[in-house]
Amino acid sequence: MGIKKCPQPDRWWYPLSMFRIDHDLDASLEVSDPTSPQEVLAAENVSLRLLLTQAKLSAETLLEQAGIDAREREAADKLQKLILEELHHRIKNTLATVGAIASQSLRNASSMPDAQHAIEGRLLALGRAHDLLLLARWTGADLRKIVHGATEPFDNPDKPRFSIAGPDVQVASGAVIAIAMTLNELCTNTTKFGALSVPAGHVAISWAVDAPASRLHFTWKEQDGPVVTAPTRQSFGTRLIETLGRQLKGTVRLTYEPSGFVYFLDIPLLSLES
Repeated sequence: MGIKKCPQPDRWWYPLSMFRIDHDLDASLEVSDPTSPQEVLAAENVSLRLLLTQAKLSAETLLEQAGIDAREREAADKLQKLILEELHHRIKNTLATVGAIASQSLRNASSMPDAQHAIEGRLLALGRAHDLLLLARWTGADLRKIVHGATEPFDNPDKPRFSIAGPDVQVASGAVIAIAMTLNELCTNTTKFGALSVPAGHVAISWAVDAPASRLHFTWKEQDGPVVTAPTRQSFGTRLIETLGRQLKGTVRLTYEPSGFVYFLDIPLLSLES
């Protein structure tokens, strides 16, 4: 094969990139060399396969040398796709939550500074809830840690203003956000109008598991604060608290006792697990 008058060097040891088809010489090649371009390419493919065989550089050998198994790589690709889809889903949910917080806070605020303060507080609460989930790798968090994380910014380490009591309860990631946002609203309200608005005020937080009924009873009770009266209109914070309770398929009860405001949440344990 090749041009007889000008013998070619052994093609086995030259890369294909060194060979160039000059279309201007097509006519002369057709006259001087009976070999077609397709036959030349086929011969080159055969030479390349022989070269790879001689050097023992098959595709499987390359993967083995790189420490990659084809099946493992396929599994890793599927896992990456699943993670990206889950990340996309969580980002969309977070953006929807942020949008709702901003629009409702602006709609119900009496002034722009109040709206700014409300939005900042709610976004910080959302961020703290995400921090908890990140520490737990988004599998969930312990209820006690959720309560501590939500109340810590409002507490006084020298003179604690929250008492927290209850058994260990694991909360799935979907319910962590709802509980954390609820606690943030309760903390904000008590700081402005409730027990924590006065130096002697105190908040008792407790929960208990009703095993036979498979339900959780959660109580927030304010003590030693100013005299409480029921509000004349329902604020966004109150609506948010009630909506989050319904999101967990639970029952919310708000009691404005003169001795202190009481929030009670009764939810199925199944809502904390899913």
